Amino acid sequence: MEVGVYPISKALEIADELDLDLVEISPKASPPVCKIMDYKKFVYEQKKREKALKAKASKVVIKEIRFGPNTDNHDYEFKKKHAEKFLKDGAKLKAYVFFKGRSIIYKEQGQILLLRLAQDLEDVGKVEQMPKLEGKRMIMYIAPKK
Repeated sequence: MEVGVYPISKALEIADELDLDLVEISPKASPPVCKIMDYKKFVYEQKKREKALKAKASKVVIKEIRFGPNTDNHDYEFKKKHAEKFLKDGAKLKAYVFFKGRSIIYKEQGQILLLRLAQDLEDVGKVEQMPKLEGKRMIMYIAPKK
C-alpha cells in the first residue's frame, strides 16, 4: 500500500481490506488527515507509555516532626537526629510547633526553636517555607539538598 491522498471511500475500502481502522488524526486540516492503523493496539501502546512515565515520576514524601513550645534540649536533639535522617533519605520535612491551650503566648519561643532547627539542618536541607503561624501551629518546610 502506498502513502498518498485518497478520498474517504477509497481509504475506508483499503482499511477494510487490511482489516484495520481508519483513524482521523487532524480533523481541522483541509483535507482531514487520516491514518490506517490498529486502533486498539495504538490505545494499548499509549496507555503503556503513560504508565511508564508515571512510574518514573518521583513521589514526594513529607515527614512530620512535632515540637512543643518548651521542648527541652534532649528531646530537641533526638528529633533533630530523626529530621536529619528523613532529609538524607530524600523526604521533605514539615516541622511544626503545636501550641496547646494558653501556650500560644510562647510564639517567639516556637519560632526560635524552628529557626534553630533550620540552622542545624543547613548542611542537609534548605528551608522551603519560613516559620508561619497557622491557627495553633507554627509550620516550617525543609527540602533535602541534592
